[in-house]
Amino acid sequence: GLSLPKDTLRCLGYHGFCFHSKSCPEPFAAFGTCSWRQKTCCIDTTSNFHTCQDEGGHCVPPEIKCLEEQVGLCPHREWKCCTEV
Repeated sequence: GLSLPKDTLRCLGYHGFCFHSKSCPEPFAAFGTCSWRQKTCCIDTTSNFHTCQDEGGHCVPPEIKCLEEQVGLCPHREWKCCTEV
């Protein structure tokens, strides 16, 4: 396995990139940190990856059942994005 910091792995898992700057270049949006908080994790906002809240949903832990699940990024990888719980 890759011995990368957890925050970096999470960023890559969401198809993000680690930037040295505190702010992300267009069309990227900040989504957490990388390299033990030394860098900013930036996600391409033009792709199909939207944060759950942007899509009007909310993030719930895996043990909660969704009536309606939707696409969206949650801060915790195992969590689901739901419109209705």
